[in-house]
Order: sequence, then C-alpha cells, then structure tokens
Amino acid sequence: MKSKILPIILFVIFITVFFIFYKGLQNSNIYIPENNIEKKIPSFEVKNFASNKIENSDQIFEHNKFYLFNIWASWCVPCREEHKYLMKLSKENKIQLIGINYKDKYRNAKNFLDELNNPYDKIYTDEDGTISIEWGAYGVPESFLIYNRKIIKKIIGPINKKSLLEIKDIIK
Repeated sequence: MKSKILPIILFVIFITVFFIFYKGLQNSNIYIPENNIEKKIPSFEVKNFASNKIENSDQIFEHNKFYLFNIWASWCVPCREEHKYLMKLSKENKIQLIGINYKDKYRNAKNFLDELNNPYDKIYTDEDGTISIEWGAYGVPESFLIYNRKIIKKIIGPINKKSLLEIKDIIK
C-alpha cells in the first residue's frame, strides 16, 4: 500500500509544479513603457548650456505650444543617427526643440553641435542625470512631445523617419 501512495504523491507534486510554471509562462512580466501618455511635465531647475544661467521649467514651457524635449549626448551613437531628423524638425515653425545634454562635457557637446549643426531652440545641461530621471528617461536619446505643459508622446530611442512623420502629424 505504501509503495502505491509514493508515486501518486510524486505525480500530484509534478502536476502542481507543472501547472504553476505553465501559468507563469502565460503571464508576461516584460515591462513595455507607455509611449502615448498624458501627464504633466515635471517641475525642475536646469542650467542653460550657453549662459550657465539657472532656469525653471515654468520659464521654458508655455501653454498652447508644441515642444520636443530631446535628451542627447555627444558620446551617444544613436544621437548622431537621429540628428538629421531633428534638423528637419527644426525647420517646422509649429514646434520648438528643447535639448537636454545628458552627462556630457561642455567642450564635447559644443563640438558635436558645431560639426552637425544645432537644431535646438534652447539647450540645457543635465550633468548628473537627475533631470532625465525625473522625466522617466531610460537612456539617450529619448524625446518627449509636449503640449500645454503635458507630455503627449514619449519616444524611446532615436527619432527616425516613422517617428518624425508621427510628430509632424500630431503638430498639424
């Protein structure tokens, strides 16, 4: 009798463990950040790239205007790839480009802009990365489309042809 109970108990344990793993595989634990969000921009103070003057986010973003808040760095290879799309977007009169230079040396960032041209209306520095973290950035490049001081779209990674067309479509 004891010899029949042990295989039954092992079988029940095996089925239970199998069921738990099977259900675990069906529930995806992969986090995919929301790209189309509608939340207020964080309040922050930041240093102006050119003048070193400290500015508040209330001075940077106005109501009823579109902004593209772009986090970039000279050492970032994808930032070079997206730069041509930022240049195209800078020719649009319906949007202002705000650049945040992320954990970069001033001289390197200046050389980057001198080499590739400056698409930004305003540039600020984020020397320790805290402003980017407050915005919920995962790395560089990352961009936020803003209207009425609200983030209406988040673009993770470099802006490409597809995201450029999406931005242009939104700001029409």
